Amino acid sequence: MKLEILLAHPWFGTWAAALVAVVVALLAHRLGGLLLLRITRPAPVLHVIVKKARAPAEAVLPLLALQTVWQAASDNLPWIDGVRHLNGLLIIAATTWLVVRIIAGFAQGVLDRHPVDVADNINARRIHTQTRVLSRTAMTLVVVMGAAMLLMTFPGARQVGASLLASAGVVGLIAGFAAKPVFSNLIAGLQLALTQPIRLDDVLIVEGEWGRVEEITGTYVVLRIWDERRLIIPLQHFIEKPFQNWTRNNAQIMGSVFLHVDYGMPLAALRKELERIVRAAPEWDQRFFNLVVTEAAERTMQVRVLCTAASSGLAWDLRCVVREGLIDFMQREYPQFLPRLRIEGDAGAPPRNTPSQDRAVPDAGLGPAAR
Repeated sequence: MKLEILLAHPWFGTWAAALVAVVVALLAHRLGGLLLLRITRPAPVLHVIVKKARAPAEAVLPLLALQTVWQAASDNLPWIDGVRHLNGLLIIAATTWLVVRIIAGFAQGVLDRHPVDVADNINARRIHTQTRVLSRTAMTLVVVMGAAMLLMTFPGARQVGASLLASAGVVGLIAGFAAKPVFSNLIAGLQLALTQPIRLDDVLIVEGEWGRVEEITGTYVVLRIWDERRLIIPLQHFIEKPFQNWTRNNAQIMGSVFLHVDYGMPLAALRKELERIVRAAPEWDQRFFNLVVTEAAERTMQVRVLCTAASSGLAWDLRCVVREGLIDFMQREYPQFLPRLRIEGDAGAPPRNTPSQDRAVPDAGLGPAAR
């Protein structure tokens, strides 16, 4: 008796067709997924896309099969319109998820083909930056479009939206101003991805801080500062304000060291020691080094050392090695030519100690840094 009641139910045929459709869709997803994974194995990018899309496809295919059943069902079935609408909403949401995962899979495949953990990674960093920014922008647009399509399925929501636009222009103006930073950063992100003023792992000087680009999102850039702090910078900053990029074309850089020495210091000996220090330093890239006098003050002369390295980090270490080596050399071989404060009396006569001179004597022999 119960079976006869069930068979006589107006939804029985539709339910049976829906069950068969779901089983067929899941079977097709299973077999099709395995086949696509095998076929796309030689193509890494397509292989990653298929792997990323498997989960959302498992929702999209049954929903499409169900929608076919609901559309074929009689319009006289109770609640059929509501079921069709609900299934349509689920299809839009699942399709949006599928497209987002496809974009993410494509981006991941491109990133995997261009690793950055190599010596010459400038081209890889350029591709990583463009891929990350453009993929996130595309995913944001897909989500926004999916949400808009969901709202458009509700006639009442369209009418409310039209009423708001017609009668609340001030609200729309305020919303436009509120959304300006979002759209500005979105456009700035596209500009950064296309023009490439910065890339991932670039060395930048921003707001007086030295650091490397750790992450580029759709709205801001994370700069990892040398002391492990993080500086968060809006994308718009890199479009509107100047900044230094030390790795724009390559990572090679020239470092400088400045020393103040007495006029009696022999420069030939200092240059010879510099050559020994630089050639022995593993941080030097064997491109260039020199030592010149750049300033002559009333008490000391300023010596500038230039030396090159393969990266800014190595250049910093090389500068420290050169600075410490030259200071140690002067302390060991020419201590009399370190910067000192001289107090001299009349010509040909030994200086007389006066109270003011006695107070100055403890400073003798101390350099500017020690004082």
